[in-house]
Amino acid sequence: MKKKIESFINKIKNFVLDNKIFFLFVIVNVINDMVLRGITFGKLDNLFSIVPILSSVALVTLVLSFVYLFKKEFSKKLYMITITVFLTLLCIINSSYYNYFSSYTSISQLVTTKYLGEVKDSLITVVKLRDFIYLVLPTILIVYILKTKYKFSNTKSFKSFLKVNNLTVLCTILFMLNLRPVDYSRLVKQWNRIYLVEKFGLYVYHVNDVFQSVEPKLIAIFGYDKAKRNFKDYYGKRNDVQNYTNEYTNIFKGKNLISIHGESIQKFVIGLKINGKEVTPNLNRLVKQGMYFSNYYSQVSVGTSSDSEFTINTSLMPAKVGVAFVSYFDREYLTLPKLLKQLGYYNMSFHANKGDFWNRNSMYKSLGYDKFYDQKAFNIDETIGLGLSDKSFFRQLTPILKKENDSHKNFYATLIMLTNHTPFPDISKYSKDPLDLKMYVTENGVTNSYPYLEGTVLGRYLQSVHYADEALGELMEHLDKSGLLENTVIMFYGDHDARLSSSEYKRFYNYDYKNDKTMDESDPRYKKYGYYEHELNRSVPFFFWSKNDNAKINKTITNVMGAYDILPTLGNMFGFYNKYALGKDIFNTNNDNTVIFPNGNYVTNKIYYNSQSDEAYDIEKKEVIPKDLEPREYINKRTKETDQKLNISNDILVYDLLKKVGLKTNNELKVGK
Repeated sequence: MKKKIESFINKIKNFVLDNKIFFLFVIVNVINDMVLRGITFGKLDNLFSIVPILSSVALVTLVLSFVYLFKKEFSKKLYMITITVFLTLLCIINSSYYNYFSSYTSISQLVTTKYLGEVKDSLITVVKLRDFIYLVLPTILIVYILKTKYKFSNTKSFKSFLKVNNLTVLCTILFMLNLRPVDYSRLVKQWNRIYLVEKFGLYVYHVNDVFQSVEPKLIAIFGYDKAKRNFKDYYGKRNDVQNYTNEYTNIFKGKNLISIHGESIQKFVIGLKINGKEVTPNLNRLVKQGMYFSNYYSQVSVGTSSDSEFTINTSLMPAKVGVAFVSYFDREYLTLPKLLKQLGYYNMSFHANKGDFWNRNSMYKSLGYDKFYDQKAFNIDETIGLGLSDKSFFRQLTPILKKENDSHKNFYATLIMLTNHTPFPDISKYSKDPLDLKMYVTENGVTNSYPYLEGTVLGRYLQSVHYADEALGELMEHLDKSGLLENTVIMFYGDHDARLSSSEYKRFYNYDYKNDKTMDESDPRYKKYGYYEHELNRSVPFFFWSKNDNAKINKTITNVMGAYDILPTLGNMFGFYNKYALGKDIFNTNNDNTVIFPNGNYVTNKIYYNSQSDEAYDIEKKEVIPKDLEPREYINKRTKETDQKLNISNDILVYDLLKKVGLKTNNELKVGK
């Protein structure tokens, strides 16, 4: 028996040595997957996690094993090198993508690559030197195989193909034995990309992603009946008309609505002072005078700004795969512009970017806008960052808005800001009164200055926000002088967070001026800023302001609120109703609302739930709740609701379910000056 075992081991050893180049290619590609997880997650336990290693070994071995079915030596080398270059590029792209989005890319996003030229400056800040570490081992191996005289067998070997795939089978079995039912469920749903890469590895995630990307075309044929049944069950018990009233019912009825889309403006800047100077004095004033929602979150996915527009105007979630504005622009939606149009409103959007960016020219028609003033409608007289400066944009659109107001009974206008966009170039020279980002410390009667935020991304961001706030103040002056504030409600929202790394905030809150660096976490003065602090810090500002109504609405609402809650809240205030809204009127939630995110996470007034780790963070106590103390019934109820809403929303997009129930409300969109 002992001899048989030794013989078997020797056979394996000899086979590996005879096929060392093959196994070196497997090892190199698996190591790259490990390094990606280690870098993006920032933890060594992710780097050496055995489960995703098993899945990557199985998949890479399977893919590379086809080399044994080629006959010519050149074809064999070309195949191995091509696969390795492809997988290496996949690692580089995902590593860079993670720097900005804190997630991983999708094959479906290839349809949006035509927009990269518009944000090429942003890409410079996204790609970091460390993202090219994945080139090191593949380059060494490829140079070695090209420079040496090593050759594969010049004949096909189906037997070798089967032998190496014994490793595929073994790793697959071990991998599957380590999975739980919830892991399979999340793989099918594809919402939480971070969890999938952590559990399955990058390569398996992308194979699944390919299937998920073609899923809409396939399930549109095979899954319609189930989707329709779930849709009817979900909405069947809802009233066709609003069946409640509260103190804000019809409070804004008959008023114009100007919605200001604040590019990348986060809540933490509200009230923030740097060296005694307010970063956002105009926003601070409007927040204090109007109705401020202090726990508002955008719910965007990879479509960023376009996802924000989509969710606010439809009360649906972003697409599970792809971008709603691009992949589902031809669907039927019941939207804010369409509902206001039924009340006699004229709907407009203003954005000084190209009309086809994020496919707005097409999507705005489906959303129900009557007119879109894009880049062609403006004189590009001052360019900052991605295009026309916000100050010039606001100055030029005011007379257009005045003209449209004089021609219509009521209007709804969306004003999309642009200047405060990553990569946040230094725009202090455009500000009337730029921020001083140094830190000043007085010791022994002597005041010294230290760099603090100078030269940091967060420092540039704060200068950029300061400029955006100045532009907003000028807009309010323009609107007031034009008489446009007399019968108008201003709605302001941050479209999404600035996507800054947690290291920027750690320096901000824990600056060690003596050493010009971030304090060590062991320092007793260190302010904790971890995963949950960073997630909660993604909150963005949202408020209503109305010149002649502020006395009636002046208050701060602390109930947690999401972008999908805006439409039903506005409906109660303006006098319309959307039966198919996923969100709720924030004043009809009994102060117990839930905001869900596209990755399956959610936040309530009590907890932030991380679907990746299945753990809950106590917002008041600022700590993860121990498993034995978790309010499991509370968590399970909201987790079930989250899954249901994400599924229903995605089904509406994929199967065009609102059209199937008889909605026909599309407009003709005019693009003009």
